[in-house]
Amino acid sequence: MDERPVVEITLRVRYAETDAMGVVYHANYLVWFEVGRGEYFRTLGEDYGEWEKRGYLLPVSEVYARYQTPAHYGDLVTVRTWLQALRSRSLTLNYEVQDAASGQRLVSGWTKHICMDRQGCARRIPADMLALLERS
Repeated sequence: MDERPVVEITLRVRYAETDAMGVVYHANYLVWFEVGRGEYFRTLGEDYGEWEKRGYLLPVSEVYARYQTPAHYGDLVTVRTWLQALRSRSLTLNYEVQDAASGQRLVSGWTKHICMDRQGCARRIPADMLALLERS
């Protein structure tokens, strides 16, 4: 990891997020990545919803997750999020989900996002948004 700030949010594993064995279903980690992403943008001082109101969307174009150790019903997990890469039309965020008590890594991964307008056309990230991300 480089010197970029890391934003953390802690969640308790809900029963609905687990399978019959009480283990977190793999797709729920992607939901937690989204929770981390929202918190990351809020911490920058710009809620993602505000960008959408201005007509800029950041859909996920690629996702990767490496599962290392499962979380279980009732566990507290911490989702850590940071900016990995920033380009004129895209950004990549890294994530690490840890057991909140031990700090053990459960899952690591990333999402790549393309800046688009409401018509689905790729656009440059607006200058003010780019500046905000570059400062992070």
